[in-house]
Amino acid sequence: MKKMEKATADQYFRERTRNMMIYLVIWAVVSFGVVFFADSLTDITINGFPFHYFMGAQGAILTFIILLFVNAAVSDKIDKKYGIDENKNKQISSGKVVDH
Repeated sequence: MKKMEKATADQYFRERTRNMMIYLVIWAVVSFGVVFFADSLTDITINGFPFHYFMGAQGAILTFIILLFVNAAVSDKIDKKYGIDENKNKQISSGKVVDH
């Protein structure tokens, strides 16, 4: 893989870190925020269950899985933006890489 200038590398990691912080905030709100507002969310139902119960039982897990796929897609776009994508380098054997 080619070397990256420090300013570009800093910008790349800043963008990746910012996205990771956004994902962590979404995860925390979904996992813990629903618990804090459970009393007011009782009136909302999903599949016959109160919203806070559904989020605790399945919603938080589904949100986490969705965040994993979103992270993968966004990370691929960021990697391509900075010229760090897997398709650019082809591995021909163990430890050897050919640049195209």
